Amino acid sequence: MSHTHHDANLPSPGFPTVRPRRLRYNPLVRELVRETELSPRDLILPLFVRPGTGVRQEISSMPGNYQLSVDTLVEEVGAARDLGIKAFMFFGIPEYKDATGSSALKHDGIVQQALRATRKAYGTDVLLIPDECFCEYTDHGHCGILHDHGGKVDVDNDATLTILAEQCVSHAKAGADVIAPSGMMDGMVGAIRRGLDSAGFTHIPILSYAAKYASGFYGPFREAAESPPQFGDRNTYQMDPANSDEAMKEVALDLAEGADMIMVKPALSYLDIIRRVKERFKVPVAAYNVSGEFAMVKAAAAKGWIDERRVTLEILLSIRRAGADMILTYHARDVAKWMR
Repeated sequence: MSHTHHDANLPSPGFPTVRPRRLRYNPLVRELVRETELSPRDLILPLFVRPGTGVRQEISSMPGNYQLSVDTLVEEVGAARDLGIKAFMFFGIPEYKDATGSSALKHDGIVQQALRATRKAYGTDVLLIPDECFCEYTDHGHCGILHDHGGKVDVDNDATLTILAEQCVSHAKAGADVIAPSGMMDGMVGAIRRGLDSAGFTHIPILSYAAKYASGFYGPFREAAESPPQFGDRNTYQMDPANSDEAMKEVALDLAEGADMIMVKPALSYLDIIRRVKERFKVPVAAYNVSGEFAMVKAAAAKGWIDERRVTLEILLSIRRAGADMILTYHARDVAKWMR
């Protein structure tokens, strides 16, 4: 009887005929089968605008990001546009703060000025998205009008809706392309939609921060926007990080009220929420790669502990892979340069 000698260099009989590594061998094949793409057109760059001229004050915890006056903000938008970034979110640091954030409603409020100047400079070449909230404009740092509820001081949800709608209409008049409410007030999307529609802005979409968590990752932003709460926290209106089903409820409510796009914030610790929102609702999903996520990468890179470019691109790709159609990120300029 003859025996077939098995060559030790060959796979044993029964080795699978499918070899996933075949598709990784040639870099051009790898590129061809790549499932997720990241491009500057997927990115939205957040910018901070404050009163004055010639202001370009670096935010210490967010290297490469600045508080800008209207004139330098217009230059910053132009430079980013030249890199292929088309969408911008504006946060305002007002001239004065009071209990109701009244400066947010002024015709010549800081964000209104920024919207008009940027629109005048670049026309329809850029997409302008003002953040709609009151934490930057109130002297107490909370996201709306306060009331005393049986000894507990908290944001008065329904009183805040009125001024929120007013703020959004004011920004629409100043040139906003998209309205993005971030205060997590119940009913905010419905109130804003009614306000916009009655003012003749039926065409302006709402990008709602529908699933915004009470997160420790916002730390550096509070320096950037000069908006830390002066007492307490935001746990009564921002979501508990432990909850996922609740996010589905929040998103469903906002869509029912007329939201056109949905935001999940933060991004990196909430990739599962991004995925669930995308799979269940099949609407455009934005994810906010927030200040703390950015600062951690920058700090570790400055120490030489990680490869900044590689880690940044991997993080943003993971957010896209989870289901985000667009990403708000302070890395936007760096990424656009790397991709040139």
